[in-house]
Amino acid sequence: METVILVLMLVVVFMTWLKLTFLKVWQIVAIAIFCSLFIGFSWPYAIQQSRNEIGEWLGNQALMLDTSVILTVEVLWQMAYCMLSGKLLYGEVVSRRTIWIYRILRFFPGLLIFPVLFYLQIQVMYLISGVDFAIISWGLALIVFLAIIVGSYFLRLLLPQKGLRLEVLFLSSSLVLILGIVTTVNGTTNFKGAESIEWNALLAFITLAFVCAGVGYFKYQISKSKWN
Repeated sequence: METVILVLMLVVVFMTWLKLTFLKVWQIVAIAIFCSLFIGFSWPYAIQQSRNEIGEWLGNQALMLDTSVILTVEVLWQMAYCMLSGKLLYGEVVSRRTIWIYRILRFFPGLLIFPVLFYLQIQVMYLISGVDFAIISWGLALIVFLAIIVGSYFLRLLLPQKGLRLEVLFLSSSLVLILGIVTTVNGTTNFKGAESIEWNALLAFITLAFVCAGVGYFKYQISKSKWN
């Protein structure tokens, strides 16, 4: 389970870098400064955490389910940005309200990066012993500041097409959602095989499928005849 969470954190970092490739220089610098200040000022809380406590958090089913809510909102936010950005990229006419929503979605980097940075800070403090915690935190803050800027520009050079970056961002968000489901379920789901087939329910489903397919087919034929 810890391996899955580690992969999830790496994907979140990649997704944050990728999202920043759509921003301007001053916006990237502003977000990098904010993340650095988060690390620099959160060290008094980081030193109060222990590795055993972190393991208990990861094993707490209720806490993980609450975290999945934030994760789902994050993923939906990024997917909404991808879809709105795709409409604007390919010249689709949108309303002024949609443009304002797009701008809000565009500037927001996400919330999942902050738990990842906090976890990284705790691990670095345990790794480096005998050094003042404030020095470690502010040194890590400087590294994160540079990494955010360099990583976003590296991805922009690696993926120069905006449409391709949008597709990768959408796929990364989907992967985060899948990994989030895997980590929050945590082996508590039990499956019981059906003892017998519900023929009535199966017949009703097949009938409904054929009816929907027929309605869709006739609707397509009607619209096609109108165009002709």
